[in-house]
Amino acid sequence: MVEAHWQPSLQLDTKGWPEGAYLLKLVASTGPQQYVPLTVRNDDSHAAYTIINAVTTWQAYNIWGGYDLYEGVSGKGSDFAHRARVVSFDRPYERGQGAADFLGLEYPMISFAEARNLDVTYMTDVDLHEHPELLLHHRAVFSMGHDEYYSTAMRQGLQDARDHGVNLAFLGANALYRHIRFSPSPLGPDRHETCYKSAVEDPLRTKDPAEVTVDWRDPPNNKPESTIIGDFYQCNPVQADMVVANPSSWLFAGSGATDGQRLANVVGSEYDRYDPRVPSPPNVEILTHSPLTCRGRPDYSDATYYSAPSGAGVFASGTINLVGNIDPNCPAPDCAGRVLGKVMENLMVAFGPGPAGQAHPSVSNYANLPHRPATPPPAAIPTGA
Repeated sequence: MVEAHWQPSLQLDTKGWPEGAYLLKLVASTGPQQYVPLTVRNDDSHAAYTIINAVTTWQAYNIWGGYDLYEGVSGKGSDFAHRARVVSFDRPYERGQGAADFLGLEYPMISFAEARNLDVTYMTDVDLHEHPELLLHHRAVFSMGHDEYYSTAMRQGLQDARDHGVNLAFLGANALYRHIRFSPSPLGPDRHETCYKSAVEDPLRTKDPAEVTVDWRDPPNNKPESTIIGDFYQCNPVQADMVVANPSSWLFAGSGATDGQRLANVVGSEYDRYDPRVPSPPNVEILTHSPLTCRGRPDYSDATYYSAPSGAGVFASGTINLVGNIDPNCPAPDCAGRVLGKVMENLMVAFGPGPAGQAHPSVSNYANLPHRPATPPPAAIPTGA
């Protein structure tokens, strides 16, 4: 584990700042510049929408200092065996010039929402871990493009929100995939993020199996993400067109989308699909069904929607690239950005007032769609990034 044990050189008083997702920029007198993302939360907010900044995933991929949850320095370079098992928030983000994934996978959707003057508030994954009850103050929760790393409290918070009629939107793929737990650093609580990715390695395997940090779908967790999202993570990397499969859905209303229409290069670099072999809600409705090949294996990426017994609506895009392709002002009438922009508008109009499933109940349509040959069993599916 790497930490930057620096003495404070600058303090900011955020009292009076509007709640929101901020991007600070540090500029040195000698020229170097670095971004610092900052989320200002309002615990008293009852805004219709809350957007979650996926900082636990940002940190998992943060290679600052030479170690993240995927690789670390060995005598022969950098490899998975020498990865960190714990990463710290007490260091800058290496990716995105300090902004991590904010600019590419979150900012376009935040800009889209703010430009429409929607009643929106913000929190981070760590805030969700510490205050999962806050989701019940809102009508819709938006998970951004890559929201992979979830603690028990985070996952339970989403499930409880859905079961109380709060709508959920997963605008990415590979969400709710890795199980993590938190511990304090010298700077405060919940600043160390632990993920062994191996039940054998995790010292809690014999003491507290429910908190072992492996993939949520694997033993001893046995809780696939599809039970909440509807979709099931598959593979990476990939780049493919998103193909409209259900243009009569209310989500495509006014978009001009037609059956079989291809939205260029929207699927990637990671993707999810609906998999009838794994636990999921019985009434998942497939909106797009996009053929692709990943690591030599033919498959599909699916955007899905289902209505929960509570009345909540749950949408999943099935691709990380969706957020970056939302552009309602793109010039061509059938371009991906224009269609996806209308889908997002329809989603927000339906999700903002309350349980969307009451007005828009879903009906399973998987049996009516074309399918490639059966994919390998879930255990054989390549693990995610």
